[in-house]
Amino acid sequence: MAHVTAGRPVPRWFALAALAALAWEMIGCVMYLMQVSVDPATLPLDQRAMWDAAPTWMVAAYAIAVWVGLVGAIFLLMRRRLAPTLLAISLIAVVVQFSALLVVPELRNLTTSNDLFLPFVILILGYAIWYFARTSRQAGWLR
Repeated sequence: MAHVTAGRPVPRWFALAALAALAWEMIGCVMYLMQVSVDPATLPLDQRAMWDAAPTWMVAAYAIAVWVGLVGAIFLLMRRRLAPTLLAISLIAVVVQFSALLVVPELRNLTTSNDLFLPFVILILGYAIWYFARTSRQAGWLR
């Protein structure tokens, strides 16, 4: 049985999809906290070089991506109309964050094609979550 919002039924799977989005965003927040709390001196040399090459704006974009994304996912679960906007901001921040891998020469020189797999997955999932939220708003499932 589906819930009804504004005359349109909300499918049962909506809550599961919103919970999955929330779980993904929570994982991002945990990963961010782990990254910013690590002692760079304990990292292997290759990771330490990446750490040293990362500009402050990349870390700031990471923070915006995960924390705004978390709020957006909470709003999605609560079926609030602001969710797609917050998730779009998060997605833009992800693009800004990962653009550093291409535009910062020190990072670009340290980045292998294998290193680009996870950012690609993160971009795809971020887009999918935003698209789900936008489609949910268009369907009248968000209030």
